[in-house]
Amino acid sequence: DPAENRVQEPTPAAYPLFLKLEFQKLIDKYQLSPACVAEELPTYTAEAEILETAERAEACLALWREAAYVTVYGTPDLAALAVECETGADSSLMVEIYVNRYAGDWRALLSALFAPDIRKVGHSVKDMMRALLAQGLPADGFIFDTALAAYLVDATAGSYDLQRLFVTYYNEQLPQPDHLTADAFNPLAGENIAAQTALISYTAAVSALHGTLAPKLRELEMEELYYTVELPLCRVLADMETAGFLVDRDALADFGAALQKTTDRVEQAIYDAAGETFNINSPKQLGYILFEKLQLPHGKKTKTGWSTNADVLEKLRHAYPIVDDVLCFRQYTKLKSTYVDGLMKVIDMDGRIRTSFQMTVTATGRLSSTEPNLQNIPTRTELGSQLRRMFTAAEGCVLVDADYSQIELRLLAHIADDETMIAAFRSGEDIHAVTASQVFGVPLDEVTPLQRSHAKAVNFGIVYGISAFSLAQDIGVFQSEAKAYMDSYFAKYHGVRDYMKRIVEQAKADGYVTTLFGRRRDLPELRSSNFNLRSFGERVALNMPIQGTAADIIKAAMVRVDARMRAEGLEAKLLLQVHDELIVECPAAEAETVRAILIEEMEHVVDYRVPLLVDAKIGASWAEAH
Repeated sequence: DPAENRVQEPTPAAYPLFLKLEFQKLIDKYQLSPACVAEELPTYTAEAEILETAERAEACLALWREAAYVTVYGTPDLAALAVECETGADSSLMVEIYVNRYAGDWRALLSALFAPDIRKVGHSVKDMMRALLAQGLPADGFIFDTALAAYLVDATAGSYDLQRLFVTYYNEQLPQPDHLTADAFNPLAGENIAAQTALISYTAAVSALHGTLAPKLRELEMEELYYTVELPLCRVLADMETAGFLVDRDALADFGAALQKTTDRVEQAIYDAAGETFNINSPKQLGYILFEKLQLPHGKKTKTGWSTNADVLEKLRHAYPIVDDVLCFRQYTKLKSTYVDGLMKVIDMDGRIRTSFQMTVTATGRLSSTEPNLQNIPTRTELGSQLRRMFTAAEGCVLVDADYSQIELRLLAHIADDETMIAAFRSGEDIHAVTASQVFGVPLDEVTPLQRSHAKAVNFGIVYGISAFSLAQDIGVFQSEAKAYMDSYFAKYHGVRDYMKRIVEQAKADGYVTTLFGRRRDLPELRSSNFNLRSFGERVALNMPIQGTAADIIKAAMVRVDARMRAEGLEAKLLLQVHDELIVECPAAEAETVRAILIEEMEHVVDYRVPLLVDAKIGASWAEAH
């Protein structure tokens, strides 16, 4: 019957499958929601009560202090919270706390609950810490974060929100998260049973996940990484987010005006060269002007028109001024819209910009910065340097910027146990010049700048599993020449060659790779029948132990630096982490002390065969200290 074969929209029964497979766009498109909600959570039986009096609060606080731990979950603004505490082998007490229902001192209650003497399990605890710190409340005593644990257990899951984790681990749905908005508990709206049910369910879900994930961390041998690096880092990052980075608003506005003036001039030059006005941001219109009207050399035409991406235009920029102007126009407009206009919108009343550090995004363990992203301000351009001048220290203070030197190459030398590379780093020689000397067969003192530049590309390319084809494109030589460089490299650096072969074979056998700290990344791609996916898996197998260990080291260093500055009673505060770089703001009188602490703690996080080196500078602005 043809009617039975017509395409139909998914029914609500598709929701759990789509949720498990992370088809979020399809869930949104078809407006799917759970057909049923979990009525009884694993290992959870509770009597729930609403906390209303100070007397009852004191009794609960006493109970919570004696407990091994309590589970806490709440709305983003912490106007509604639930606390679960085990009271027996198979029973627990669930207490709901609402700002509009509690007759006692609300701040005193939260101060007691989030003091260090009550051990707490939570979900995305950094966000809860930041909300507490923003209200001037303590944010201590967290002993477990289920989102962070789920991330360590499966670093490529993509999402660690509570609803998805609950489907993943128990194949049941929780109530919709929109029940848990702050508005749901607005006293003017009256009692909201759906919101209260959701709050209880989510708190019980966190408790259940704690029981499931804690043993998994032990099983995967990641407890030390979790409890000594990841979990303590939550508080460090919450403090950094709360502190924010001071920005010179007037200087930023002037910089934006200057950028706009330059953009207008370049735009006019493009129109003059083209002989007409057109939309420079339109690939189709730009392709027509460059490759049909002006007859510039071009690649293959596709269905959508000529390619005008950066790779194509970079090859033409030095021979054709209009192409150089187009690339400059793109750079200026991106700087203006993304950084100047974007940053101006998020400067707080006190002149500071507060980014959010995401802990569960990258599979390598690196932190990422969002809203706004302060990690991707261009570093190698003069305009990027000018932008960094806008980030300044408060009056009477300075910035101290500490940066690891070539950390990934140093880790490669240690992990690969390559004697030649280890000897170069231990002697303090320029590793890129040493590599050039090895690869090109010339004495160290006769290495040319170009040879050093090519050797640098080979050094860093090897870390990322680069191919001869990609290396040739990067340094502008024939593929055969790039292959010869790589062959010569591996002939000299035997340890690196053997490591690259060994780690891929080990990853194929195990199905995963780990960092030196034990951080794990599963690699199902290595078993794929698709060549490109397998090749991707092999590159990740090569790079993850190195880049991931570098990420672990900088995180461990942040925890140590923060603890040391607190222990010495300094006013200094960590403000920002950008990959291998830490930035601290401190009173000018503390600058040299802070600089010494950064170098000492960062260089001695680990004890490997190759020493870690840190360069630290002091300045009034980010540019000056970098």
